[in-house]
Amino acid sequence: MYIMGCTIMNRRLSMVNNIMKELQALSDPEKAEFLPRFFKTLPGGYAEGDIFIGVTVPKIRSVAKKYHALPFTQIRQLLRSPIHEHRLAALLILADRFGSSDEAAKERIAEFYLHNLNYVNNWDLVDLSADKVLGAYLFSRDRSILYSLCKTGHLWSQRVAIISTFFFIRRGQFEDTFRIAGHLLGHKHDLIHKAVGWMLREVGKRDREAEELFLKKHYRSMPRTMLRYAIEKFSPEERQRYLKGLV
Repeated sequence: MYIMGCTIMNRRLSMVNNIMKELQALSDPEKAEFLPRFFKTLPGGYAEGDIFIGVTVPKIRSVAKKYHALPFTQIRQLLRSPIHEHRLAALLILADRFGSSDEAAKERIAEFYLHNLNYVNNWDLVDLSADKVLGAYLFSRDRSILYSLCKTGHLWSQRVAIISTFFFIRRGQFEDTFRIAGHLLGHKHDLIHKAVGWMLREVGKRDREAEELFLKKHYRSMPRTMLRYAIEKFSPEERQRYLKGLV
């Protein structure tokens, strides 16, 4: 029995090692040099200390799909890796699994995601997972956790809060997006400005009138980047009216 248990444990550990080896084999030295600059990993950057090996998202996704059934203990090991691509692979596994799980499994995935939120610590990690896991889970449940995350003062938790609402937006529900956007209007970081503006733009793709009602109330006090992202799909003339305060 002991030998069998060790064999199973070794097999599971080898799955994580295989993922890491496969990702390493797909690494591109030029991207490994470029991505740390792009994602601001230098001292003082929003992702200071993050480590990249230079693997593109499609390649990471192709590896993650092969390990759909990876146990949570092994996903946790990947998610707590200092290497960015390992963490993204873990999150892509979670997001993919969530969509095909029953309700009990979805609850476990969402709880795991929240418990390990400190490792969802760059904008791409948030954007590729928050709506697909947390947003999807909360769609038919109490959403107060999003407002708690919004008020933490923690950059990535706040981005998770607004990006999670993308799942609601796709289903014609905009109220939480507007409420969270309202909480974040005075935020100092452009990564929040961009995220809020992006979500407002997504609302506008589905209901232009709803977006403009929000914008007309707030656009004068809205950070410039947030506004530019929100009105990106407007006509040049309409954009100028908003940017010049003539609406």
